[in-house]
Parts: sequence; structure tokens; C-alpha cells
Amino acid sequence: MQRLYDFLRRHPTGVDTFWAVLLFGPTGLWVAFQISGAQRAIAAIFTIGLCLVVALRRKAPVKMLLLTAAIGVGQLVFRIETNPGDAAMFVITYTVASGPTVPRWASRCALVGAVFGPALSFWRFGNYAYGRGVGTSLFITVLLTVPFVLAWVLGDSMRTRRAYWAQLEERAARLEKEREAQARIAVAAERARIARELHDVVAHNVSVMVVQADGAAYVLDAAPEQTRKALETISGTGRQALAEMRRLLGVLRTGEQPESGEYVPQPGVEQLTDLIDQVRSAGLPVDFRREGEPREVPSSVELTVYRIVQEALTNTRKHGGPDVGATVRLSYRDDDLDLLVEDDGRGAQRELYEEGGSDGLGHGLIGMRERVGMVGGTLAAGPRPGGGFRVSAVLPLKSAR
Repeated sequence: MQRLYDFLRRHPTGVDTFWAVLLFGPTGLWVAFQISGAQRAIAAIFTIGLCLVVALRRKAPVKMLLLTAAIGVGQLVFRIETNPGDAAMFVITYTVASGPTVPRWASRCALVGAVFGPALSFWRFGNYAYGRGVGTSLFITVLLTVPFVLAWVLGDSMRTRRAYWAQLEERAARLEKEREAQARIAVAAERARIARELHDVVAHNVSVMVVQADGAAYVLDAAPEQTRKALETISGTGRQALAEMRRLLGVLRTGEQPESGEYVPQPGVEQLTDLIDQVRSAGLPVDFRREGEPREVPSSVELTVYRIVQEALTNTRKHGGPDVGATVRLSYRDDDLDLLVEDDGRGAQRELYEEGGSDGLGHGLIGMRERVGMVGGTLAAGPRPGGGFRVSAVLPLKSAR
């Protein structure tokens, strides 16, 4: 049974041909051969044409509708009375009305035929056959017209329903694509965030460790106490770097619960003092000042401030040259938090390196701009007049008020 059902679904035209040959053809031809004279051949031709309409109604509905109209007009002209083959008119009316690809004008023409076709046929042959009065004839006309109109209404409702379901499927497919695109965007944004965090952690802490290791190697024999302090700084910096990297990598381990104390919290404004002390211990003089009344700062802004200062001081230590000093200013305004980090080292060469212009390796300023843009702030970075390099950021505090 299932195989028969699948076959019928795969070959609808063959099924239509089967019904046309089995039902409409023999009965229509039998009625046609009951007619005498030249009308017999004409009726047989019309019957074969109606069978063709049923067989090809799915492949060429508009052409079959026109063929049906021509046959109907021919029956009126040649006085070929109705026969069982005329049921094809009922079938083509439904097919044209329900076809999703059939032009609307064809569907309207089918409706006109459904309204006027039975009436014309009855008034052409009905009064002669029944000999009824006008009232009875009108009633019979309406009675014959209703099934054809209902066939058109049923077909049009099916057409509307199919269009509705097609629209729902298209919308679901579009939403699925949009959801996948949003997921890809979210993944890319998360990767960029983790990449920025890893860059800041590795660049800063490894830079401090390298400077301390070089200094310890230089004074290894002459000043053992300084060597010991340098090694302690290297050890502490390494632990801090590992802790921050564990926290970042923990984001990638979905479903895992961090052990107590394994991940450190996100650094913020309060940790700037520890950061600057660490930089000073690495040999870079830093003048740090706060201005204005401290207030609550959004966590995203706090992290941005910390990373900008960390990145700027790391770049100063790496590219500022010998005997360089830095200044950090943190100013609380009414609606904004102003951050200024500047040094008196080499400015123009640093800008080229940090933008990735000379060797393509620098991403410091790019990461700063991305961070500031994510919190709705502005960033200005470049050589300072009189020598050195300056990084200035304005970060909004409205979300914290």
C-alpha cells in the first residue's frame, strides 16, 4: 500500500491519465456514439479533448483551461449536450484555482466559466429537455452552478494555504540562516576578545619577565640581593600570567566548574596600583595620579582602563628606548572617565611598529581601539609634541550612574 502511495505521489500525471481513460473516456464516448449524424464525430472529438484536459491538467493548466473553454463553446455552437466527460470542466476549475504557479488572470477566467458555463449549458439545452417554468429553471441553474463555484473556492483556498505554508517555510529558513550568522558573529567576537586578553597578558607579563631576567643576568655576580629580587619578580609575574591565562581558557571549557581560587577576577581600576608597582620594579619610572572624586565604574570600563594602561606601559618599556619615563593620569569627570598615558621616549618609530605598519606584528593600538569602541568611548594615540608617545582615552560612565 505504501509503495502504491509513493508511486502515485511520484507520477501524478500518470494517475490523471489513468482516471481520464478509465472514467471519462469510455462513458463520454459511449454517450457520443448514441448521437446520430455528424454530431457523433464532433462529440467524440470533444470527449477525447476533455480526457486530454484531465490527463495534462498538472503540466499545462492554462492551456488545458483554454482547451476546455474552446470545447465548451463548441458544445454550445454544435448543440452537443452534456455528457460524463464534461466533469473535466469541474476538475480543471479546481486545478487552475489551486495551482501556485498559475497566473491570477487564469484563475479569474476559471471563476467566470464556473459561474456562467453551467447557466449557458442549461439554458441552451435545459428548457428543451425539461420543459419547466422560469422559476424552476433559475433554481436548477443555481443548483448546477454551485458545485463549480465551490470547486473554484476550494481550489483558491488551497492556493492561499499553500502560499501561507511556503511563506512560513521561507521565514523559518531565513531565521535559521540569521541565527547561524549571529552565532558566527558571536563566535568571532568571543575569539577576538580572548585574543585581546591573551595578547595583553602575554605581552605585559612576558615583557616584565624578560627585563627582570636580563637584569638578573647582568648583576648575578656583583649584586646577589638584586638578583634574588629579580627572580622573585619573575616568579610572581609568571604565576600571575598563569592565573590570568587559566581564567581566559576557562571560558572555552563549557560545562566545567572552576575550582576554588583557580581563576582570578577581572582586573580593574583598583588593580592599577599593583600594575604600576610591578612596572616600576621592572625598571620603568611611572608617575601615577588620580584626579576627581572616584565613583562606581562599569566592569567593562574598568577592564578597558586596566588593559590600556597595561598595553601602553608595556609598549613604552619595549619601544620607548633607554632612560624613558611614563606618566599615567586617571581623571573622573561628570559623565566620563579620562585616561592619559604618555612617555618621553621614541614616538614616531613606536607608532609605526604598534600599528603593524613595518613588520605586521604590532596589534597594540588596534586592540586598544577595539576595547574602547566596545564600551562607547574614544581613543587618540600618536607621537607627543616634544618627543615621546601619548595614549588618551575618554570612556563613558553613564551606565554606572
